[in-house]
Amino acid sequence: MKKLGLDIGSTTMKGVLIDENEKLLFSKYIRHQAKIAQTAVEILGEAEKYCRGEKVGVSMSGSAGMGVSEKLDIPFVQEVFAEKIAVNALNPGTDAVIELGGEDAKILFLTGGFEMRMNGTCAGGTGAFIDQMAALLDTDAGGLNELAADHETIYPIASRCGVFAKTDVQPLLNEGARKEDIAASIFQSVVTQTISGLACGRPIRGHVAFLGGPLQYLPELRKRFYETLELTDEAIIVPENAHLFVASGCAIAGAASETVKAELLSDVLDRLKNLGDI
Repeated sequence: MKKLGLDIGSTTMKGVLIDENEKLLFSKYIRHQAKIAQTAVEILGEAEKYCRGEKVGVSMSGSAGMGVSEKLDIPFVQEVFAEKIAVNALNPGTDAVIELGGEDAKILFLTGGFEMRMNGTCAGGTGAFIDQMAALLDTDAGGLNELAADHETIYPIASRCGVFAKTDVQPLLNEGARKEDIAASIFQSVVTQTISGLACGRPIRGHVAFLGGPLQYLPELRKRFYETLELTDEAIIVPENAHLFVASGCAIAGAASETVKAELLSDVLDRLKNLGDI
């Protein structure tokens, strides 16, 4: 039976379709702009092309996925559990996971006793924070990454709050600091916030996986983590589909659950279209 996992996050939606051998058949990653139902219809509509007439096991995850799963009568898989399942299945031997999302940040310690650390209600140091800081430099997250690649100096910038960070960035701009240096400094502030705010003194050692959209698409941000944690090349794990791990784990875990029932994606789409705006 083919399996579909839908990860509905705070800013993006990810869909993954895998076969019975967990081979990836289809995936999509898209910003949903708070248009949850419409984006889900788009993803499931594209996925249906790969399984027309076949019944599929469907499950959902993500910070915005629980309410949708209840309305559609589709099983929900908690995102940390889904991520852990995916890492164990796709990258066994991982000791720790650092994941950045649109509005959350997590560190999972997988060896020496499982432990999960996650940010609270503030989105400082996450994808939303990076977007906000990029706007100050008249660019987007990708442009911020390009600027950071040519940096020479790192300045101290607060990332706990976007307001505090702006009070650090604006004077640097006024004083004529290079945008390349400010961009790299913004990334460093994200790294510092993640490590100091979440690890809270617990060492991040061994093989470390970097997951989530920001860490998938912003290699200069990953480099700041590598240097700060003093990781060797052998210790760094950057999966090809690092931004899809929750969706993948959701599909794998959902298929193993007795609550998942196989059904046509067209039936799920009909229920979804009847929900209207969510």
